[in-house]
Amino acid sequence: MNPQIVGLRVAGAIFGIVSAFHLLRLVAKFEITVAGWPMPLWVNAVGAVVTGGLCAWLWRLAENPPKS
Repeated sequence: MNPQIVGLRVAGAIFGIVSAFHLLRLVAKFEITVAGWPMPLWVNAVGAVVTGGLCAWLWRLAENPPKS
């Protein structure tokens, strides 16, 4: 297997895991404090959309790599 495809899949999987943790916090409504300030839930909503989009994009690239 091409090492670039493996790299895309590994990076996509990592973004997918991060997105799942963002969604978990949204569902469970965990309290998180950063430097003494409470972290609002909308930050995780944005994070879930961004990392989920990156995950899908990288997996799509790994399945259909651009032709050079």
